[in-house]
Amino acid sequence: MSTNAKPYKETLNLPVTAFDMKANLTVREPAMQARWREQDLYALIRQKSADRPRRILHDGPPYANGEIHMGHLLNKVLKDLVVRSLTMRGYDSPYVPGWDCHGLPIEHKVMKDLGSKAAGMGVAEVRALCHAEAMKWVGVQRDQFLRLGISGDWSHPYLTLDPRYEAGILDVLAGLLDNGSIFRQLKPIHWCMQDRTALAEAELEYSDETSPSIYVNFPMVSGVPESWGPGPWHAMIWTTTPWTLPANVAIAAHPDLD
Repeated sequence: MSTNAKPYKETLNLPVTAFDMKANLTVREPAMQARWREQDLYALIRQKSADRPRRILHDGPPYANGEIHMGHLLNKVLKDLVVRSLTMRGYDSPYVPGWDCHGLPIEHKVMKDLGSKAAGMGVAEVRALCHAEAMKWVGVQRDQFLRLGISGDWSHPYLTLDPRYEAGILDVLAGLLDNGSIFRQLKPIHWCMQDRTALAEAELEYSDETSPSIYVNFPMVSGVPESWGPGPWHAMIWTTTPWTLPANVAIAAHPDLD
């Protein structure tokens, strides 16, 4: 081989790029996100979009009771794609994140941590601990969502324990009361014996139960047409809830049904 020969790579027609071959995202992403915060990029986008038509994505808040998981990631990233795409299409699409700071998950976490100590504590003391617990996880989750690159007004989130938020709920309730949309009626309230708290219907879980299906003849005691001839006549029903039969005193049928 000639000593004057060029290195092999210099004989190839390769593109020249200004970026590194290695993505190195664990270093680049925090630096990029820090630059967004220094520029206050979200505020700049709001200023640029001020006179545009508005498109707002109302986001259901996560519970402030633990670190984020894959469900949070999927939820927030997909919604971020919606907000960013609307912004790029020429709309003013602000995003205000929030947290649900009330409810059984937070109470359950605090009571679990307290253990036997809870029995000797007052309601106000436990609520104060729930408040502190919720605010702790709001801070943790906010940092984690920021690390995902989610764009939003993270300095001014809405919190369900914020007095301004609670006042807004009361205003809406007052409006519903004024226009007659609220009425009083009986409704079962499901109660958790373990946590000593009311349960929403969505929180109820039913175990699988296998029951027999049966046919039952109900005697027809009146209203039988004479054209039917002598009886006795019965109406047969089929049910998959046989335990309701002891309380069953009648059946209903269409008057013109053959």
